[in-house]
Amino acid sequence: MSQPTPTPVDVDALNHILGVIEAFRAFDSDNDGLINAQELGGIMASLGYNVTEREVQTLMHGDGQLSLAEFVEMNTQSLQLSGLGPLKAAIRGLNMQENDVVTAEELHRGVCDLGVDLSLDDCREIVGAMDGDGDGAVSVEELNLIVDSLL
Repeated sequence: MSQPTPTPVDVDALNHILGVIEAFRAFDSDNDGLINAQELGGIMASLGYNVTEREVQTLMHGDGQLSLAEFVEMNTQSLQLSGLGPLKAAIRGLNMQENDVVTAEELHRGVCDLGVDLSLDDCREIVGAMDGDGDGAVSVEELNLIVDSLL
């Protein structure tokens, strides 16, 4: 009996999302998951955008703060993310509880068991980018930030 062919994942799109998340985390000075206009200007510059103060203010919401989820959505709108659909389905299929955490190895094992072709190194990059507290694992909440940005 032959094994089913794993479903490929668009690693370039995934890497773009991870880069956006890493840039946000680098400028979120108090690690609260929110950035202000000054921090947003720094992030945009680090991503290669030359934005004016007025443009930055336009991007901010009424409360003057921008969440990581909002920032990821804002920076992935033009991406073709259909190649990440299998990863989204696999992550949703991991059946994790709200307080669970997942290591790169567990994520890799889970997505592979669900038929997604994603390397252990890719899983390490996902966990590394999402690991806000440096414990080597990603919470369900953190992992869902990627899932929610995948269409």
